[in-house]
Amino acid sequence: MPSLGVNIDHIATIRQARRTVEPDPVAAAVLAELGGADGITVHLREDRRHIQDRDVRILRETVRTHLNLEMAPTPEMVSIALSIKPDYVTLVPERREEITTEGGIDLLANFERFREIVAQLQSGGIPVSWFIDADLAQIEAAVKTQAQFIELHTGKYAEAQSETTRQQELEVLRLGCEQAIAAGLRVNLGHGLTYTNVYPVACLPGVEELNIGHTIISRAVFVGLERAVRDMKLAITGQL
Repeated sequence: MPSLGVNIDHIATIRQARRTVEPDPVAAAVLAELGGADGITVHLREDRRHIQDRDVRILRETVRTHLNLEMAPTPEMVSIALSIKPDYVTLVPERREEITTEGGIDLLANFERFREIVAQLQSGGIPVSWFIDADLAQIEAAVKTQAQFIELHTGKYAEAQSETTRQQELEVLRLGCEQAIAAGLRVNLGHGLTYTNVYPVACLPGVEELNIGHTIISRAVFVGLERAVRDMKLAITGQL
């Protein structure tokens, strides 16, 4: 079954609501790892709405599993990544007005620039993942950038309003995984996954990691973060 990357952005969202010092995302990462997280994910957004530069620097020193830095493919973020050296980066689209990431990045729109960014990061020793939709053209473009990973956007599956639509979107993800793996990419999945919908996605062949945040932090409000992570590990294996 896939490993679990826990996204702790929303711990920082609560902190930034008051511009105070608590709750601390670094403490959250420790608790998530104690609960069984296989990795920690944070998104350093250009507007710094939740995770801050200082958080990423301290997390780089304290995370004992692996640190996945989500970021926009911009010169500023490339410079930060090359300085901090996360275990890998996931390059995502970003719009200031969005509440959360709304879909995969369009690699065809700025292909040459994106390929150069991958080269910069990977020559600096940082593996790159593209956050994309399960679309053959986007998967082929990801291969051509020479990135090592992709993370397929699971939002349409997670938001499906009927079982028929959900199964259709699951099949789209299955085919995307199959195509990517056949082309030599390593595959992660994420966005909108919950305790109730994660198991079918976790069963897709070849998926290495699921990146999940909002639903875990939501449950943690009631049961604590360690237990919320443990519960998600059970959900991934169909035991919850």
